[in-house]
Amino acid sequence: MALFHPKIKLFVQGRKEAFSTLKNKIQKNDKVIWVHAASLGEFEQGLPVIEKLKSTYPSHKILITFFSPSGYEVKKNNEIADAVVYLPMDTRKNAKRFLAAVNPSLAIFVKYEIWPNYLKVLKEKQVPTLLISAIFRKEQVFFKWYGGIMRKSLKAFTHFFVQDKSSVALLESIKLNNVTLSGDTRFDRVSEILESDNNLTFMEQFKANETCLVAGSTWPEDEEIIVKYINESPKPLKVVIAPHNINADHIQSLKKSILKRAVLYSEAENDAISANEVIIVDTIGLLTKIYSYADIAYVGGAFATGLHNTLEPAVFGIPIIIGPDYKGFNEAENLVDRAGILVTKSYDEFTSVLDELLGNQELLKKTGQINGNYVRENKGASVQIIAHIRTLL
Repeated sequence: MALFHPKIKLFVQGRKEAFSTLKNKIQKNDKVIWVHAASLGEFEQGLPVIEKLKSTYPSHKILITFFSPSGYEVKKNNEIADAVVYLPMDTRKNAKRFLAAVNPSLAIFVKYEIWPNYLKVLKEKQVPTLLISAIFRKEQVFFKWYGGIMRKSLKAFTHFFVQDKSSVALLESIKLNNVTLSGDTRFDRVSEILESDNNLTFMEQFKANETCLVAGSTWPEDEEIIVKYINESPKPLKVVIAPHNINADHIQSLKKSILKRAVLYSEAENDAISANEVIIVDTIGLLTKIYSYADIAYVGGAFATGLHNTLEPAVFGIPIIIGPDYKGFNEAENLVDRAGILVTKSYDEFTSVLDELLGNQELLKKTGQINGNYVRENKGASVQIIAHIRTLL
């Protein structure tokens, strides 16, 4: 498959280099903390814990492994880690070889990562092993009559730090009581973003004193609705669109579909940017800062493959609009229930919701406060995890 698919090619080639990288970066007498994340999202989720580990245990090396190229390729040169590699495939031979090379003092898996062979060898070597920001659902194999092998894998974990009460109950139903309800470390991560320097000169000049909608991580299904609103609405509104797909052809097609004055971020000139009504962000890495300038956020994906991160705009205390497919995202479900996130199923509903927010400043402020308060209420998972780690190292 690697011959025909660039992402699979990275997946295969990266794993070939894993053991040679470990040989160069990890020495026999090093004290190592190993953190495994499937992809970029899980890495960001685990980052508050990794940062605290780095400061609390400066004499330990931090090893980060990824399963997916979308995590490894972005973070392979990350300064917080002493070594970053792909996790070799989950075979008994690879697990024994990997753990012999690393000899970790502690292993941390983020959210969903359950690899039976690695977990079995970790247990044999008596390495303290944590699963953090975990979330379990009754549909998963662990809770089925035929899930014995995977249930056995869970017993390798020294402790579980889970996001919600239902996960605690599910683990207890299979006689796993080494569980702490700590919440989601992503709340700590986005809270750090709030405290960062989020100034962007181009956004200062683009927004000026006008109301701004930021549509982040949008898919074509989202963009169809947003662009129609831009083209048809007479309301004065600045709009930033940050598509999930920044392929050049898609970006140009999106720009052509907008009838009002629109500019690409890559082509914008700061001194003239305020004359535009729409910016299309054709690069990555800016969205979290751009959200800080939003009066209203739209988070994409819930008309397509699945909702993207709603906590990043929520931390700034602004209303959030999404599409209909948000089930399974705990924070979105909670904020929909609290009326901080507003769900739209069609263009007409999107128009109605957005116009209501634009026309009612009190409602806009109240809705945003719900989201900001929710993030503040749920901080602290990483502090609990580090407190437990202190009992292990």
